[in-house]
Amino acid sequence: MTSDSTQTGTEELGRRPVDDATLALLLEVAGTPKPGNVDRNRDLADLRFETFLGGAVGAREGLELAAESDGAARIGRAFERAVAGMAARAGTNAQFGCLLLLAPLVRASVEAGPAGDGLSPERVERVTEATTVEDAVDFYRAFEHVGVAVEAPPPGAADLDVRRGSDAAPALRERGTTLRDVMALSADPASAADPDESGEATADDRVPDRNAREWVEGFPRTFRAAGWIGRDAGPLTDRAARAFLGLLAAGPDTLVATTHDPAVAREASERAAELLGGPDGRVEALSGVGAIDDAAVHEADLGAAEAVAADFVDAGINPGTTADITCAALYVALRRGAEVAP
Repeated sequence: MTSDSTQTGTEELGRRPVDDATLALLLEVAGTPKPGNVDRNRDLADLRFETFLGGAVGAREGLELAAESDGAARIGRAFERAVAGMAARAGTNAQFGCLLLLAPLVRASVEAGPAGDGLSPERVERVTEATTVEDAVDFYRAFEHVGVAVEAPPPGAADLDVRRGSDAAPALRERGTTLRDVMALSADPASAADPDESGEATADDRVPDRNAREWVEGFPRTFRAAGWIGRDAGPLTDRAARAFLGLLAAGPDTLVATTHDPAVAREASERAAELLGGPDGRVEALSGVGAIDDAAVHEADLGAAEAVAADFVDAGINPGTTADITCAALYVALRRGAEVAP
């Protein structure tokens, strides 16, 4: 069988990257309970379960651009088109962060080949390192389609405020700022520190943009959580919910820190850590994904998580960035052979 026919056979089995990306979007929102997030059992005041279903369908055209086998489509353009389609079908921002992570993962999958076993942090790293200034321009344009909760830009970078949308294009081109450069600005908490009286940046407790960190660090949380999912048992929606708790316990959520403050984000991680590891309680909050083993995640108490979910919704605590990484992890797990249970 030739490589071309192998690819065709894989597609006939529904294992194309774009199919797995769409399925990951659907499985992420269907997993429950994911405290503070929309899932199949709960809506939020301004977001409904069906909103995310519509967003997943609308994003497909952009994801198909990311999966073009000849690599002609820019990652930034694919992302911007996915966001536009999501917004048109969902009517709001449902999966902006998910799509930001999925676009380079889908591109890396195409370069890895149809089997899925070649998808690796190193391969995704090459994709993000190859992004251009025009990718950055497309990324900024995506902010014109939806409202996104973001921090103010670092000192000296007001002209790179993503909320400027296309108006930031001249500054991006003048500075030669690639999309990976943009992510690096958001990923480094020191770059977001307020200057002190001397004008120097000072360290503070701000939570970094964890989606941006995935981009510049080789997606370590994504691949770690994909391992949790792949080695877990039961329905993928339950595995996703347990992986979500593991990711939230490992580090504070960016969206929670942005909409509340870093202290609230860390308290949310502590609540998640209490749900891991079964009766032994082996998990230390905020310890990073590398410190959380499979057993701790696989023994997560989803029943007890229901009460935490209710508390988070009442308090308006929405760990959306953690949901984004959960979606990316589901995608990697699917590419590596995870299956929807019969």
